[in-house]
Amino acid sequence: MLCIAWGLQQVTIKLAAADVSLVMQAAIRSIVATALLLVWARVRGIALFGADGTLRAGLAAGALFAAEFVLIYGGLAFTTASRMIVFVYTTPCFTALMLPWFVRSERLSGRQWTGVFLAFAGIFAAFGEGFLSADGGTLVGDLCGVLAAFLWATTIVLIRATRLAHASATKTLFYQLAVSAAVLPAVSIALGEPGIVRLTPLTVSLLAYQGALVAFASYLAWFWLLTRYLAARLSVFTSLTPLFGVLFGVALLDERITWVFAAAALLVAGGIALVNWSGRRR
Repeated sequence: MLCIAWGLQQVTIKLAAADVSLVMQAAIRSIVATALLLVWARVRGIALFGADGTLRAGLAAGALFAAEFVLIYGGLAFTTASRMIVFVYTTPCFTALMLPWFVRSERLSGRQWTGVFLAFAGIFAAFGEGFLSADGGTLVGDLCGVLAAFLWATTIVLIRATRLAHASATKTLFYQLAVSAAVLPAVSIALGEPGIVRLTPLTVSLLAYQGALVAFASYLAWFWLLTRYLAARLSVFTSLTPLFGVLFGVALLDERITWVFAAAALLVAGGIALVNWSGRRR
């Protein structure tokens, strides 16, 4: 269900774009999620503002998070939802390559190297398909998706390699949402976006979906699952997210995909699964 929710998000951004500009949607998303997270922390008695040495790393994680979503939301002006979701979810492969440099216990196995190779083969195939079939029309947006994946992976490495690794998941999420809630409205204004053009019941529902369901509820649900089940096995399921994203793009936005891009998406999903699948340990 979480993978379905994440796969649908790119489609909701496209659907709301005529009424609320893209980066402003990201800003509203973070503002709504931050407000809900503050209420949640208050009700649950979770400390968010205590001095624990995580401020610098938390602000850095928030800045990376904000930049990531500028690329995702802004990039959707130049590419399809189907393509964006595939490129963004190459994050586990970037993470697998970067993390061993900072956390020695995170070395890649042979299976994971195979997964990285498959995923990046999918990226190259998707880039090539976009260039040939659309005269390069999606390349800017596709590149934004890859850069967003790199920033997401950088955020993960930062969290694992600093004191944030010992902070609560709620506080780590709060840093990211709060900083982006402060930064993204200014970015939207700086880009000259029209902002909120009109608010219809559908648009409000789409914004509520992005902020309340995805950025707040789904992330907390994911963290809750990680406390009760093996992280490696759970992470394998994230490979379903780009596949759901492609299906929703075709079904709800009438996006067209070629067999080459479909094969590329399968390569990326398979690569993610291999990277996350750690196998049995003693």
